[in-house]
Amino acid sequence: MGNSTRVFDPKTFLSTVTHQSGVYRMYDERGEAIYVGKAKDLKKRLASYFRERVDRGKTQVLVSKIASIDVTVTHTEAEALVLEQNYIKRYQPRYNILLRDDKSYPFIVLSAHQYPRISLYRGPRKGKHQYFGPYPNGGAARDSMQLLQKLFKLRPCPDSVFSHRSRPCLSYQLGRCSAPCVDKITEQEYQQQLEMARVFLKGRSQELIGLLVEKMEQASQALQFEQAAQYRDQIQMLRQLQQQQSVEGYGEEALDVIGVASSQGLACVHLLFIREQKVLGSRSYFPKIPADTDHGELLRAFILQFYLEQGDKRQLPRRVLLSESADEMTLLAESLSAQAGHPVRLQLARGPHKSSLTKLAVTNASSALATRLSSRATLNERYRQLEQLLQLKLPVSRMECFDISHTMGEKTVGSCVVFDRNGPQNSQYRRFNIEGITPGDDYAAMRQVLQRRYLKGTKDQCLPDIIWIDGGKGQLSSAEEVLSPWLDSLAEPRPLLIGIAKGEGRKPGLETLILGGSYQKINLDSDHPALHLIQQIRDEAHRFAIGGHRQRRGKARTSSALQQIPGVGAKRRQALLKYLGGIQEVMAASVEDLTKVPGISAAMAEKIFHALHH
Repeated sequence: MGNSTRVFDPKTFLSTVTHQSGVYRMYDERGEAIYVGKAKDLKKRLASYFRERVDRGKTQVLVSKIASIDVTVTHTEAEALVLEQNYIKRYQPRYNILLRDDKSYPFIVLSAHQYPRISLYRGPRKGKHQYFGPYPNGGAARDSMQLLQKLFKLRPCPDSVFSHRSRPCLSYQLGRCSAPCVDKITEQEYQQQLEMARVFLKGRSQELIGLLVEKMEQASQALQFEQAAQYRDQIQMLRQLQQQQSVEGYGEEALDVIGVASSQGLACVHLLFIREQKVLGSRSYFPKIPADTDHGELLRAFILQFYLEQGDKRQLPRRVLLSESADEMTLLAESLSAQAGHPVRLQLARGPHKSSLTKLAVTNASSALATRLSSRATLNERYRQLEQLLQLKLPVSRMECFDISHTMGEKTVGSCVVFDRNGPQNSQYRRFNIEGITPGDDYAAMRQVLQRRYLKGTKDQCLPDIIWIDGGKGQLSSAEEVLSPWLDSLAEPRPLLIGIAKGEGRKPGLETLILGGSYQKINLDSDHPALHLIQQIRDEAHRFAIGGHRQRRGKARTSSALQQIPGVGAKRRQALLKYLGGIQEVMAASVEDLTKVPGISAAMAEKIFHALHH
């Protein structure tokens, strides 16, 4: 159902629309989705956009750009809510609130093994392993991991390493593993430490301290003073942590607290993660919001995009405390409950304890927002200084920087990073695997990268205002050789081509800028704001190129290792990589894992394992 004519006729369109619930998608003249919404009554909701008087400025702008509308009918409003989020995730419409966060969250995992391993894990929970979390970021999870290793000395090594060790590893020497791999601890003692770790991860610290006190007294009475001292040290560490992490007065296992703040067209949503009566940490999010977005609308979009479409990536809590009301809270709670498989309640904070948690979330949101606004002001000032330095008449809205990375000419990779007035645009970064040149010829590598970036299919490409080349006059000349005819064919204003020559000893602050064409050199003071911006984009290009080179080199070397194993031909290599999921997974696989690959016998698995690890 829809209308694809350029001059959109709302009256004709609305005459065909049903009163059922569903989702609508609005498109502009280029056929791009600009807004996705859901409605309990499609006809009434869509008719509201085309009234004679529309109050909100955002709606007026949106309606002026509509060239066509498609609708999809659903059985219920709850179905429409889920479908709406699927479409938003797929199309990323400019007039919707976009969270832009697709990272899975880390868990601490105790594996299903005779001597369970402790490790970090991201992704859907599966198997018989025990998962604790989620943690707000990898840093918080790693800190907890290190603490658990100090307290309980659980093994961190993969099963493939554990089953083939003949002597204790470095973790044992550092006092962070009890070395069950070489029988430095009995299975019964290891299980006791494991059970205490479980109690700790479940937030029952006081119960654990009581258990350790009892064990310390028993060890003292049995004259096992070394063991008693170990229990004493564990008790002291736990008591120090207990006062920092406990959330008094709230006994629920899982609770999220959401606070929101907005200013100057930006918004921040801050989320506190509370699990097993412990604050595991917090995280700030900066959704992309259209103008005139209120907090109720923002919270609705955040809750849907953060929880509803993530599957097992995020553990849905039984209760979510909000600093203020979200739109359609009842419907949201129903949808979240269906997703989680247990009741999920969205609540406004009431009572001193709950209010203090939401106030903390709002305070953190306001603080993070102030920092982001300050950073944006700093970035704008750096751009202004750069425009003044280069005597530009128009503001710089987009810059691209190129770098080359290789090791003695091996597996050369070129990088292109993109910056705009908001900073790095990671989704637009590109890497180029360089082939067909003399190994180590950086000039030829740069020419190939620029040809592939600008001289192939550039009609719809957004051109930069400045093209930065990481290198001196030689690299710049090589770039000009490729780009000069193309640049001459463009209308004014053309992109500027500028080289960034490293200073003596490659020390930051000693860089020299070399302008294309005239080769005029510009040296800046080390504290010049424009130089800081140039260093940022140059360093980002360098980092991105090195990362690509290391991945390519590692893949080639591991593939080469597989090729050198007798009996492992192209089909078996392909089966190994496809079944296990990649080269790193092949390297980490145990003999047992390898035997599960189609076409790999037990004898062949042993041969592959020993070839890769000896």
